[in-house]
Amino acid sequence: MENLEQLVTQATADFTAANELARLEDVKAVYLGKDGSLTALLKGLGKLPAEERKSAGAAINAAKTQIESALAARREALRIAQLAARLAAESLDITLPGRGSARGSIHPVMRTLDRIEQLFRSIGFEVADGPEIETDWHNFTALNTPANHPARSMHDTFYLLDDAGQVRHDVLLRTHTSPVQIRSMLAHVEKFRHLDTMPEIRVICTGRVYRVDSDATHSPMFHQVEGLWVGEDVSFADLKGVVADFLRRFFESDDLKVRFRPSFFPFTEPSAEIDVAFMSGPMEGRWLEIAGCGMVHPNVLRFGGIDPERYTGFAFGMGPDRLTMLRYGINDLRLFFDGDLRFLSQFQ
Repeated sequence: MENLEQLVTQATADFTAANELARLEDVKAVYLGKDGSLTALLKGLGKLPAEERKSAGAAINAAKTQIESALAARREALRIAQLAARLAAESLDITLPGRGSARGSIHPVMRTLDRIEQLFRSIGFEVADGPEIETDWHNFTALNTPANHPARSMHDTFYLLDDAGQVRHDVLLRTHTSPVQIRSMLAHVEKFRHLDTMPEIRVICTGRVYRVDSDATHSPMFHQVEGLWVGEDVSFADLKGVVADFLRRFFESDDLKVRFRPSFFPFTEPSAEIDVAFMSGPMEGRWLEIAGCGMVHPNVLRFGGIDPERYTGFAFGMGPDRLTMLRYGINDLRLFFDGDLRFLSQFQ
């Protein structure tokens, strides 16, 4: 039988010479594998005389224990060495100054909305809010929109589904902020119903709206600002003065030209499109449609609980996304909503 002490010594030396765990496993197979030296000795016990078998088996098992201990010790030594090498490679110099956190900023569209709200608050308007998931009545019917109007089509409007997955035509993502006007009128009338004369309503409605549309100047989700002024003797002249003054203050240009072009909207009568022309810069002399407006239709006042024989009002609506594009010289609306920090960081 092979000298067991020499076998243990050789195995320990081979384990020590292995500098990688993979190499150590190869050396292990030489001694403890199914065809290894020690395994062969264990298999050969059956060939020994019965009186030698017990003592030989004890000696071989003792040698196996020594080899396994040497193997485990070398494994641990290699693991510690690998960890030390990794820590050295990934070490950090804690004396270096910190990188700090990235500084955020207000989104350019939010900057525009804040500016619009500030300008209208300065002339006595309040900011009103309403739900983005609206009823068909608030979004269309109460705004004098006929049942066959194209805006009610699924090609233009996002309708919601019921629990069975069927389209509900009475609930939708609002297509404009005009439903807030209806809600504001109803709440105002309820609040002051005990008075003989109702105080004026002066609100602007801002927020997200949704339509089935997407290109360089349109997005399925965009923002809208609408204004409403209702009271006794409110006229179209008041509308022109408020809107023209706002646009000149927003664009910080006293020589900005503003014109009102006759148009049609179901919820106002008479109605007009609002165009502006800049007297300098890249858009000099070019008329741009900027908003829509008009005197609130008598039917809309009635739906809002207001007597159109006694009170009149005007309303206007504009897209702050487009105002932002004009203010900062951006030619693609989608850039505002792509989430590209390289683009947004310009407005910090």
